[in-house]
Amino acid sequence: QVHLVESGGGLVQAGGSLRLSCAASGRFSSLNLMNWYRQAPGKQRELVATITSGGSTSYADSVKGRFTISRDNAKNTVFLQMNGLKPEDTAVYVCNVLVGVYGYWGQGTQVTVSS
Repeated sequence: QVHLVESGGGLVQAGGSLRLSCAASGRFSSLNLMNWYRQAPGKQRELVATITSGGSTSYADSVKGRFTISRDNAKNTVFLQMNGLKPEDTAVYVCNVLVGVYGYWGQGTQVTVSS
């Protein structure tokens, strides 16, 4: 089992920044893909950013140039640095990791951007 705990969400004004963290614990040898998703009220869950075990990254078009995903393999933690936040970034941000062929989800952290 893998347990994920997110932190770093909150309320910020448009143009501001937040840094999300997701720490994994449990019994595993290594983490493969680490992802951040988000879900806004009334909308489908959206994949925001992905980072591979080798450090390759990919982003949704809506956040390219503003968000940066990174990971600390020694601490089994993935981060999402969010700059230039917009009201449309308001959502619950959820961490997802792949261990082998199994996917695990965190509980999510609320990000609210005021205009």
